Amino acid sequence: MLLLILAYLGGALTILSPCILPVLPFVFARADRPFLKSGLPMLVGMALTFALVATLAAVGGGWAVHANQYGRAVALVVLALLGLTLLSAHVAEWLTRPFVALGNRLSQRSDGDGSIWGAVGLGIATGLLWAPCAGPILGLLLTGAALKGASVTTTLLLLTYALGAATSLALALAVGGRVFALMKRSLGAGQWLRCALGALVLAGVAAIAMGVDTGLLTRVSLASTNGLEQKLINAVQPMPTAEASPAPKPGEALPVEGTLPSLSGATGWINSKPLTSAALHGKVVLVDFWTYSCINCLRSLPYVEAWYDKYKDHGLVVIGVHSPEFAFEKDQANVQAAVQRLGVRYPVALDSDYAIWQGFNNQYWPAEYFIDTQGRIRHHSFGEGGYAEDEDVIRQLLAEAGNANLPGGYVQPGAKGAEAAISNDDDRSSETYVGYARAEGFASGQVAHDEAFDYHAPAQLASNQWALAGRWIVQPQDAALDTAGGSITYRFRGRDLHLVLGPGKDGRPVRFRITLDGQSPGADHGMDTDAQGNGTVTAQRLYQLVRQAHGNGERTFTITFLDPGVRAYAFTFG
Repeated sequence: MLLLILAYLGGALTILSPCILPVLPFVFARADRPFLKSGLPMLVGMALTFALVATLAAVGGGWAVHANQYGRAVALVVLALLGLTLLSAHVAEWLTRPFVALGNRLSQRSDGDGSIWGAVGLGIATGLLWAPCAGPILGLLLTGAALKGASVTTTLLLLTYALGAATSLALALAVGGRVFALMKRSLGAGQWLRCALGALVLAGVAAIAMGVDTGLLTRVSLASTNGLEQKLINAVQPMPTAEASPAPKPGEALPVEGTLPSLSGATGWINSKPLTSAALHGKVVLVDFWTYSCINCLRSLPYVEAWYDKYKDHGLVVIGVHSPEFAFEKDQANVQAAVQRLGVRYPVALDSDYAIWQGFNNQYWPAEYFIDTQGRIRHHSFGEGGYAEDEDVIRQLLAEAGNANLPGGYVQPGAKGAEAAISNDDDRSSETYVGYARAEGFASGQVAHDEAFDYHAPAQLASNQWALAGRWIVQPQDAALDTAGGSITYRFRGRDLHLVLGPGKDGRPVRFRITLDGQSPGADHGMDTDAQGNGTVTAQRLYQLVRQAHGNGERTFTITFLDPGVRAYAFTFG
């Protein structure tokens, strides 16, 4: 909403740009005519034309980021010319001369036409003149589109900007010459703003040309906007429990639950070029929604990988849709590293904007959707378990497609570490978030929201209670350690204890040591710790810290960080 307000105000202030002066006399000449037949159609024509021109510029920016080498170079040249028109009035005059001439001809013709269509023609002419006179806010929108790619959000912002510009013209129609006089006094400031905008656009072009858009800027943006990003992510948090489709009975036809939605909303692809629903027609498709720090997803992942290996040569296509739970999971470099670490070889669609998630009306991690050769969803399953039934569905859909001699039996992945199957302890501790937005069982007193505070852990914790010690900054989705020596203690029950952790903003590794009931873990250490309890946080991911070798009884776990800056997100148990 704040971005929309900013875009609207930026469009409204565009009227102060000096290059709008040539067209205003035509606008003022119609001030004495009926608004509904003259003013309103003109404003509609102007807003639509302006939005179209600006959207084409945004698409060009997105092309610069995603196109091949030659297309990227062409788009960069176009963007650089846009920046030069804003930086230099002489370059702008030379490049926009054809548009100005066309706009003036349309304006003169429309001025003599008293019809509604004549007013629309004047609006189109105004839009052609107005678009090259964009203010700094539009420059930021176009540069952002160039760095992140054009999207529905970008188009909405551009349309809002155009509506702001139309509001300015409506004001000009209302008060006439007084606005014209104000604009003349603003010529100096307007020119400075245009120059600043030109410099920003050229800086964006340079960033794209050097590949900064896919490297440093991505990491800086995510580090600085985690809070806002997380609020958006929370809007699609999963339900606590879910049920799958009824398990099919032998020989029973699977029902039709819907059709495969579009995959065009993916923000990127790993292990594959972009796939489309149309291109997948004729294939049996398994769509797996997951995110790499979700323990439930990690435990189901070995089965998805095993199905891919077993049936890929018999017509099965597997697509992993990575929809993030935490903001850091939107970073493509983080996902790429996780895909490589986990050995995922099938196509992975990055769903950082939740377009595919929403297309399926999905609410869960993990979630599997089974699609037949006609693009129809025939079965779904949510959460862990039910793997034999899911494999039966795969075999049934492949058989319907005419695939004979399918391999028999059920996959037995034999996964280890965090991907190992869940224990049978129904009393194990439940997922616990460290950030104050969803924290439960906190035993260190009142939380100082978003401020550095010295916390103390009580001498004893009740079952499923946890506490901080040391100087921490607790935020909605995580807690960041302000000084070295801080710790987290949890009285838990379960075979496994995992904690989602990440290094500080500088990315430096953070050393830590864990204890169980005050002692080194020994044989009960997890895959990310040694027998003495030592480990290091090197990336934003889930860390397995405890794997009890015998049983899953209640223990007191403590992790002490030897370096500052660590960010702790959530505990999960197995």
